[in-house]
Amino acid sequence: MRHVLVARLDSAGDVLLTGPAVRAVAAGSDKVTFLAGPRGAAAARLLPGVDEVVEFHAGWVDFDAPPVTQNAIDALLETLRALAPTEAVIFTSFHQSPLPLALVLRMAGVGRIAGISIDYPGSLLDLRDTRDEDRPEQIRNLALAEAAGFPGDSDQLRIREDLLPDVGTRTGGPGYIVVHPGAAVPARRPAPERMRTHVAALVRAGYRVLVTGGPHEHTAFVADGLATDLGGRTDLATLAAILRDADVVVAPNTGPAHLAAAVGTPVVSLFAPVVPAARWAPYGVPVVVLGRSAACEGTRARTCPVPGHPCLDTITSAEIVDAVDTLCARPADTRRPA
Repeated sequence: MRHVLVARLDSAGDVLLTGPAVRAVAAGSDKVTFLAGPRGAAAARLLPGVDEVVEFHAGWVDFDAPPVTQNAIDALLETLRALAPTEAVIFTSFHQSPLPLALVLRMAGVGRIAGISIDYPGSLLDLRDTRDEDRPEQIRNLALAEAAGFPGDSDQLRIREDLLPDVGTRTGGPGYIVVHPGAAVPARRPAPERMRTHVAALVRAGYRVLVTGGPHEHTAFVADGLATDLGGRTDLATLAAILRDADVVVAPNTGPAHLAAAVGTPVVSLFAPVVPAARWAPYGVPVVVLGRSAACEGTRARTCPVPGHPCLDTITSAEIVDAVDTLCARPADTRRPA
């Protein structure tokens, strides 16, 4: 049996962007096990082609990295030996290395391991892809799968629609847009005060707005009684269904922006330049990318180093309304109040 372990150890958005590659691996194997971190496991369960999800909190990847201890590695080795995959494909960002996990997989007896690495891997990788030019992350992931011998059928993100609930009672039915104000990395999210102003402008423009996010993402403040606040009330599958039924999603560079792309919904991307938009902006659906150049460009900064957060907080509400108008592609006079 050809049992392939695929790994992506960070966040939900990163996991979603492995989707086309995972489908390629699944088409050429008998079983796919996804090794995910705690922030990405729910997304892995939504990916077509995944048969099993195993969770591991990697001390060399996660923002809130736990200590790398012998007990943690021994437990992972025990899990991997019990799973007994015949090969593995390790997906990483351009600033991460597959080699720590490759070492553990080699110790667990995995026979063939593929990854992208600009560092010399010794005997840790059987397939080493060194290409690392700017291209959408899902294309980069798919290219690794194809180099490992798994040709893909499409570069589009997808999730398992059969796992999504009916959300009509939560949303009030079709004909709304979603504003998702939060992001895990502070440098990538606009100030709540700015998002509150944008929501008010969208409501004035005649849009019905739903605000989504985690319990600590200021959604009630952003909604301000003008929009429906769904903050803290959705798991990932429910959020996917809400985004699927939306006309447009407005979000920073965060997992829900890629989740919207995976369900085919256009995105207004409020994109901070700390990472390249060429790699990380939503791909495969109509997208308007908004954001300013700033001194933080390309730094991967987690906290904005520039006073006033100009890359995001100088985006105007008029720009956002215009972008939503464009993506909705409906005559303005049919939507705005007289």
